Parts: sequence; C-alpha cells; structure tokens
Amino acid sequence: MSTLTQKLRDEHAHLLPHIETLRTTADSVGRTTPDTLGTALAGLHTFLAEHLIPHAEAEERVLYPAVARAMGAAEATATMSREHVEIGRLAGELDILRATVHELDERRKAALRRVLYGLYTLVKVHFAKEEEIYLPLLDQRLSAQETEQLLTELAHSHR
Repeated sequence: MSTLTQKLRDEHAHLLPHIETLRTTADSVGRTTPDTLGTALAGLHTFLAEHLIPHAEAEERVLYPAVARAMGAAEATATMSREHVEIGRLAGELDILRATVHELDERRKAALRRVLYGLYTLVKVHFAKEEEIYLPLLDQRLSAQETEQLLTELAHSHR
C-alpha cells in the first residue's frame, strides 16, 4: 500500500470516531437533557467546522484533481464533489437546529435526527467509496514522485 493511501486511510480512521458521534447523538435526541444535547451538538459543530469540512476542501483542491487525471476524465469525481456540497448543506442545517436545542418540539427533534443520521450515513459511504475506489486507483497509477507531490500538496492544503 502506498504512503498516500495509508496517510488518507489513517486520516479517515482518525475522523471516524467523531462521525460515530453523529449517530449516537441522533440516537439520544429526545432521550437526554437539552443541556447535554447542546454540549454534544457544540462538539459536533467544532468537528465539522474544524476537521471534516477542511478535509473535504483539501480533497477538492488536491485529491480529486489527481484522481481525475489518473482516470483521464475531468468529471470522474463530480458525484463525490456533490456529496461534499451536501455535507456542507447538512452541517449548515445542523447549526440552525443547534441554535434551537432548548426549544425542540417533536418536529424539530425529527429534523435534528434526520440531519444527524443523514450526515452520518453520507460521510460513512463517502469514505468507503474513496477507500475502495479512489485510493486503489491512485496506488496503481501514481509514480512515487507523483505520490510525494500529492502528499506535500495535501499537507499544505490542510493548513
């Protein structure tokens, strides 16, 4: 396995416990206090804003163009880019709902669960597609020099 693949798999592994928190927080909606739920949602906001969204942005700037070049098709990553847009949209919807955590009626509780479960599922499937399709493709088609360049660009892009 190439350094690129392992580095990205390691990054996904680092993010996964936080992604699991999306599911467990959704499970707790209506079963926990507003203060406890608010604390969990604040932690998720920080995770999304400081880790997951920047990760997606780095992929858009660096990883996906490399995949498109390797596949010889500029549109090869369009569906994955669309998922990044949806992750951002759901994160925004979550922020709106988070602001009303002390006023959650049944409709808002259902909306909060939908957003949390939606983010959880979308991100889990997104990561699986990257790891099962894109990373093996890059392992096969990138030279050691191209891999090193991509790693350097990803490192700079995350800053």
